[in-house]
Amino acid sequence: MADTMPSTGSARRVDGAANALDERLGTTGFSRKALRKAFPDHWSFLVGEIAMYSFVILLLTGVYLTLFFKPSMNEVVYNGSYTHLKGVRMSEAYASALKISFDVRGGLLVRQIHHWATLIFMSAILVHLLRNFFSGAFRKPRELNWLIGIAMFLLVMLNGLFGYSLPDDLLSGTGIRILEGVTESVPLVGSYLVMFLFGGEFPGADIIPRLYVVHVLLIPGVLAALIPLHAIVLTWRQTHTQFPGKGSSNGTVRGYPFFPVFIAKTTSLFLWVLGVTVLLAAFVQINPIWLFGPYDPGAISSGSQPDWYMGWLEGALRIMPAWEIDAWGHSVALSVLVPALVVPGLLFTGLAAYPFLERWVTGDKQIHHLLDRPRDVPARTGVGMGGVVFYGALWAAGGNDVLADRFDIPLYWTTWFFRCAVVLGPVLAYIVTYRICVGLQHRDLALIEHGLETGIISRSPDGAYSEVERRLPAERTAAITDPRPAPAVPLDVPPPAGGVESPRARSRTARVRAALNRRFRADLATVPDTAPDAPAIEDASTETAPAPR
Repeated sequence: MADTMPSTGSARRVDGAANALDERLGTTGFSRKALRKAFPDHWSFLVGEIAMYSFVILLLTGVYLTLFFKPSMNEVVYNGSYTHLKGVRMSEAYASALKISFDVRGGLLVRQIHHWATLIFMSAILVHLLRNFFSGAFRKPRELNWLIGIAMFLLVMLNGLFGYSLPDDLLSGTGIRILEGVTESVPLVGSYLVMFLFGGEFPGADIIPRLYVVHVLLIPGVLAALIPLHAIVLTWRQTHTQFPGKGSSNGTVRGYPFFPVFIAKTTSLFLWVLGVTVLLAAFVQINPIWLFGPYDPGAISSGSQPDWYMGWLEGALRIMPAWEIDAWGHSVALSVLVPALVVPGLLFTGLAAYPFLERWVTGDKQIHHLLDRPRDVPARTGVGMGGVVFYGALWAAGGNDVLADRFDIPLYWTTWFFRCAVVLGPVLAYIVTYRICVGLQHRDLALIEHGLETGIISRSPDGAYSEVERRLPAERTAAITDPRPAPAVPLDVPPPAGGVESPRARSRTARVRAALNRRFRADLATVPDTAPDAPAIEDASTETAPAPR
């Protein structure tokens, strides 16, 4: 009895604390519901988690690096372990980055983990964004989550640029020089912005300390608030999205419970992300700043390339013609202003506005918890692939000099090729993608109507040859045959009645909307009228999570 009394007392204290919290915060009901929340088991949902865990790795390694990095542009004479730069004058920022790489125990490994985690973070965000776009996950009621994701993508890209610039080596200094040129190209206020940002004439003495504050404090703080809101609060508040299939509907989530299945899987994924990042950092060298040397405004390095997520802006700058406008005593450098400010502005504004534009075109005001297969909505998928090709062409154009050197062709050839590619490529991508989606829909219908080809040829009694086809089980065809909410409703302009034209037909906006609506609905996938062996799925507004096996 004496041995059990302390445990009983501890249990009472725990129960008392739990009751106190429940009385004040209502935690018991939330915890019970949260532990039973169903999470669909699909690989594409893991991409967002990879981004979140990369952010955690960035925070941990970033804290370590801040203990040794000195964000100062004061000149010092290097006298560290790297003999090739001994006696060279450089900024304290570059000297401290060299010290982290060669003199701090584990410093180079942590630096490379931090850099690789940034690249993985950006890649995961981009793939996650594309998955949400092509599957229609941005629709009602998730427009706010989509906007938060776009904002995070922009913030992470800027923070990567600022962090990449902190060591003040020759390569990162070139990026800061481009930043200075872009800022200066802003009409009327560009020169004032440069003086404010750099604290004087380029390179000034304040740019590294200011970028450091933004990189380690401001943007991470904003991200630390947005990521839980994006990944946890809104996701937990709303029903989880899922792809169509057996047991899935717009009101029923089929998956495994948060505890213990999802917890075990997500913990394993975190360890995998950490392990892969550490392995990359240990065996794949990245950003060897000691080979570039300190930044010198008069030095130019041939073949220098930014990190991949900034490559598309570099490409836009390289292929833009040297256009300039002179008016009223002012010069506007379109060759810098358009690719560095207008193109990103259009891209991110278009991404942010797309959910609302699609809703305006489709007239769809339903709540969607069931995702679309990309092939089922050819117009949206074509638009998305057009954007991917536009982005990819700009990204490849960032290495036009490297391509010209490797393939021994004139630089102007590669430049003009990419100028044509960014205009014609998205159009061709839309057309090709649209036809592929329609072809896949026809294949789905053929599978439902005829079954799967087996490659076995049979002969009938009258001598005719035919291939044996095998009917697919209902579980395999549920994504095609099960009912789902329509992604668009007809918005055609009414015809004239009694010789009087409809008021909607008089509005140019209404006619444009109707034309776009017809184009969007032209080849939407429809549920087949006859679906052999396809059971009906009840649409219950509940979440179901089978017990783990």
